[in-house]
Amino acid sequence: MAEVKPFRAVRYGDAAGPLERLVAPPYDVISPDEREELKARSPFNVVHLTLPDDPADAGRLWRDWRRDEILVESGEPSVYWLSQDYVGPDGVARTREGLVAALRAEPYENRVILPHERTHSGPKEGRLRLLREVRAQLEPLFFLYEGEPPARRPESDADVEVDGVRLWRLVPEGIGESFADRQLLIADGHHRYETTLAYSDNVDVLAVLASLDDPGLMIFPTHRVFEAEPGESLPIQDRLADPENALRALEELPRDRAAAVVYRNGDAELAVDGEGELDVRLVDRLGHEGITYTPDWREAVRAVDQGDAAVAVLMRPTRIEDVFAVAQRGETMPQKSTYFYPKLVSGLLFLSL
Repeated sequence: MAEVKPFRAVRYGDAAGPLERLVAPPYDVISPDEREELKARSPFNVVHLTLPDDPADAGRLWRDWRRDEILVESGEPSVYWLSQDYVGPDGVARTREGLVAALRAEPYENRVILPHERTHSGPKEGRLRLLREVRAQLEPLFFLYEGEPPARRPESDADVEVDGVRLWRLVPEGIGESFADRQLLIADGHHRYETTLAYSDNVDVLAVLASLDDPGLMIFPTHRVFEAEPGESLPIQDRLADPENALRALEELPRDRAAAVVYRNGDAELAVDGEGELDVRLVDRLGHEGITYTPDWREAVRAVDQGDAAVAVLMRPTRIEDVFAVAQRGETMPQKSTYFYPKLVSGLLFLSL
């Protein structure tokens, strides 16, 4: 069973200053320039903890901030309702809802928490050093579950509101029990989840839990940009006038075959293969040498047109039901198979270990 429970949240206190100067995106989507800009916003911005020069610095700051009441701990264990307004890469405004709670980390073999992407050892080593120094979950992980949520957004004004995100404290009764027979899928945060498992065999993660039925839950495509021509090629079915027309043709193809658009030298080609195969597995044949990723197909095409890249591979979004099906079979997908947007905001709540 999934052990979902209330927790005594650590939050920024009044001494920290305005919350909009303190929050940040997750550590793994922040560029070096963005890191410096966020650090300059406030000496208490969360990136001083999530992206320190040295993990020991973050541990010292965490203890100092707790002592000086920059960070304060709530008195009663609670769960929270999180509402996040956003405009997606497709230009459509949506709201995604979820619950925030503590979740006991369990090994994958227990089949309670399901991964869907492969991870790499390098990022986990750095995160583990940080976790051992701070001894707190600094950023929430994003999980999905099937079925109706066990709570609803309160009608009252939010307890916290910043950058389109609203947070309400909830009475926790009955919420943990509603997850007793559910499997949870890691949507975002595989490296940090596996880091937590390496830290201890009895420890919690800070979890945002969203229902698959939530109309604001979307997966957007992650397009591939190759600096040099890949060593492998994909089977080309058709050549189209331009990448925008090619993307329209791609969206009209049935999902029983893997497909993608390959753009190079001003030519847009439709690659189709792999009956019953997911698009991301088809594209993964090209390897990962000199690869970067973007959710903006125009940015990918522009990189090729400007000579900064040799090939752009434009993707359809992976369907949520396909992600869950892969995870329930005990399989994983290539990295960057999914792009859940928007990213969760770091700095709203922390979980002390």
